Amino acid sequence: MTRMDRREFVRAGAAVGLTSLSGIKGLPWWETPDLVLRGGTVFDGTGAPGVEADVAVVGDRIQAIGRVPEQGAMEIDLTGQAVAPGFIDIHTHADRPLLDVPMARHRVLQGITLEVGGQCGGSPGPSSEAAAQAARERYRKRYGVEVDLRELGGFFRALEEIPPTVNAASMVGHGTVRGLIVGNENRPATPHELAEMRRLVAGAMAQGAVGFSTGLEYTPSGFAPKEELVELAKALRGTGFPYASHMRNEDDGVLAAVEEALHVGRVAGVPVQISHLKAQGERNWWKAPVILDLLEEAREAGVDVHFDRYPYVAYSTGLSNLFPAAARAGGSGAFVGRLQDPEERPALEAYCRDKIAQLGSWDSVQISSTRRAENAWMRGKRLGEVARELREDPFDLTVRLLVEEGGSVGMIGFGMSEENTALMLSHPLGMICSDGSVYSPSSSGSPHPRSFGTFPRVLGHYVRDEGVMPLETAIHKMTGMSAKKIQLVDRGVLRPGAYADLVAFDPATVGDGATFAEPRRPPTGISLVVVNGAVTVREGGLTGERAGRPVRGAGA
Repeated sequence: MTRMDRREFVRAGAAVGLTSLSGIKGLPWWETPDLVLRGGTVFDGTGAPGVEADVAVVGDRIQAIGRVPEQGAMEIDLTGQAVAPGFIDIHTHADRPLLDVPMARHRVLQGITLEVGGQCGGSPGPSSEAAAQAARERYRKRYGVEVDLRELGGFFRALEEIPPTVNAASMVGHGTVRGLIVGNENRPATPHELAEMRRLVAGAMAQGAVGFSTGLEYTPSGFAPKEELVELAKALRGTGFPYASHMRNEDDGVLAAVEEALHVGRVAGVPVQISHLKAQGERNWWKAPVILDLLEEAREAGVDVHFDRYPYVAYSTGLSNLFPAAARAGGSGAFVGRLQDPEERPALEAYCRDKIAQLGSWDSVQISSTRRAENAWMRGKRLGEVARELREDPFDLTVRLLVEEGGSVGMIGFGMSEENTALMLSHPLGMICSDGSVYSPSSSGSPHPRSFGTFPRVLGHYVRDEGVMPLETAIHKMTGMSAKKIQLVDRGVLRPGAYADLVAFDPATVGDGATFAEPRRPPTGISLVVVNGAVTVREGGLTGERAGRPVRGAGA
């Protein structure tokens, strides 16, 4: 790869999507740069191959890409490293937790510069008056600022008062809206309730939401018939924002669940984004290619469908999800009561044991979190392992643990195949996500390593070591492709005038340090992260900058 002067680079840039800044109003290329990244191989996020070039930054925007003769106020030599748009986590639960852990250390260290939250039906707003008041008191005491989460727009305003290291966008969650209007009841919404929910969804879109999400394996979202989903998704019609669905089933009923998601998009007339797509349980692994065929056929028929997926063969959820949604109706107290009801136990046991059979065995379930100190020793251990240590039937242990913990126990389920994981990550319709969150350095538990290592794992394990796709393709799936799905024009790409969200890494050493045994280990090979023009990570460590912002959708 040879170095080009500015004129040669601009000519080449026409083919690869990199252009000079000539003619862009307000950002003259001759202005003295605040930051110049020298000599890296620049991947622009469009899927084009990398080109050796300099990147100049003025303020929060990219000023020029090419041969930059001007000296910057700060100069960083990136010779031998890849330079890409900052990674966009298109499906994350790092939304409201950013207000509690704004440094988001393990998120920005892996190159994430934009979190897209509000997923799986849960969003930071709208909230009930009581919940909003509790949040108001919490953040007033902690930061001395006023936070109002009665509406989703209040979350965006809170991010301006409590800036994190990363940018944040959010969808509006169906479960949040349904819980506010219908409650945790297993019944259809009345016409009045449906109208109220649609009003809330439309209001959140007007405040900057970038989509509408469902969590149909969870309560109360899972109590909604598909007609309700269609009606609420219609609030997005004409906006271009997606209906993002954690589907009703991801194992034995996954094909029907895919059809339902496509039906909602087709009838509502909106794009579709299937969340963390998988065929869970060995007896369902054969369905993965069938699912991908269904998605391709839907696209050919006019449905704008994509999916997201994380680079692991295990998922993370609550232990309560080993039981049917109907058993969880009415909240945790009602669920715990049903677990202890002798009349309900036989049906619940049969359902739970079948779920375990799908996964393979009780050793396919790892306990990730508990609340009670006396159960802390179980964190990070397999359920079967704990049962053997205690000489207790694993189902009895599951019930006892849920009862003791008030229904709240975290689990990691090892249910997917490596072959299908690689297939989905590399598929043209797939984007990369973590499905992770933000954790305080002092927090307990043994969380899924995806929160700490997703993006470096794709670049190191799947791209460099396994060769499942070219580097430029993987970068596109983490940046430009995700930005386009939620209609962001000036993020997810490297071009003059775009926001200066960038990551630099060594393709030879980048990788995930996090494992299921040691999930909090940092990644390797990521040397630099720039967020809105501010150097936030340098030489693998935090600089202390917190330049993240709310990223509102075009409807705001």
